Amino acid sequence: MEPFWNSKMFRYGLWVLLGLIIVYFLWLLKPVIVLFFSFLKVIFAPFVIALIISYVLNPIVKLLGERKVPRTAAVLLIYAVFLTSLAVILANMIPMFMNQLQELGEHLPELTLHTQQIMNSWDTSFLPNGVRMGMNNWFFQFEQKLAAGISDFMNNIGATIGVIFNAFIIPFLIFYMLKDFEVIERMIITYLPHTRRKSIVLLMKEIDEALGSYIRGQLLVCVIIGTFAYIGYMIIGMPYALLLASVVALCNIIPYLGPFLGAAPAVLMASAISWRMVLMVIVVNTICQLLESNVISPQVVGRTLHLHPMFIIFALLVGGEIAGIPGLILAVPCFAVLKVVIQHFYAYYVRRKTV
Repeated sequence: MEPFWNSKMFRYGLWVLLGLIIVYFLWLLKPVIVLFFSFLKVIFAPFVIALIISYVLNPIVKLLGERKVPRTAAVLLIYAVFLTSLAVILANMIPMFMNQLQELGEHLPELTLHTQQIMNSWDTSFLPNGVRMGMNNWFFQFEQKLAAGISDFMNNIGATIGVIFNAFIIPFLIFYMLKDFEVIERMIITYLPHTRRKSIVLLMKEIDEALGSYIRGQLLVCVIIGTFAYIGYMIIGMPYALLLASVVALCNIIPYLGPFLGAAPAVLMASAISWRMVLMVIVVNTICQLLESNVISPQVVGRTLHLHPMFIIFALLVGGEIAGIPGLILAVPCFAVLKVVIQHFYAYYVRRKTV
């Protein structure tokens, strides 16, 4: 009988303990890590944005290349269509978006007061005093934070050198990344170790297969759902339709929780108007989600990430705790990449054990 410290259970327990210790120290270093990532975010944000857009557009460039169109000409064509469409959309949407945001900031105290009056008209005598006071405090804090956020956004948008610099540099980065996408791929491959090159290239292909159609499809689905929500809000006469539809589109990326998070601001806003408006907002969001789950996503997104719902919920909890709303948006794709990496290394480990 082998000693306990040589058994598999002891080794697994040791790895689990080591992992918990690492997580504990990372938690202690959270302020330093957040500060470090804030610095990296400023530096790498334009490159990441350009890389995502290039990654989304590259299949179209490759498709034109297969039809004997020179890559530079294909890039120029796609680039011109993309930038022209984006410029037309933003030129029409940004003024409307900013006007609605400014109007919301001006009428926020009135809307909050009206909502509190509606809630005060309810029979809440059965609730403890602490709960009623907590609800009132929550509304007050919500109004203060939202008003401060709107004010900061309105005051800072376009006012910093960084924003202006990114607005100029990102289009150039997109063009050169699209033009030299394959060159960049080959350059990265040449820097990989010869002994691991084949396996790493295979790993990257698996990640691309797992994420490619999902990311491109989700972006398109979000645009479609946001458009449907905007049309629906306009039909029912919902104020700040573009602003609230943008929240619906952005939150639609988040699995399971996204529809509720996206509808919450509109429902809260509608509660300051009438119960009829609340009902119509719920109907609009329900129709959008039924279309998304039964018609749009199966046709647009195609294959899924093949993640169990339990793992998706775990990823959302981790992402939300680490980075809030951006963490919720990025949690599932990052977890899918981690799954592919773990499967790849596990297969490599099994092959080594069997050889």
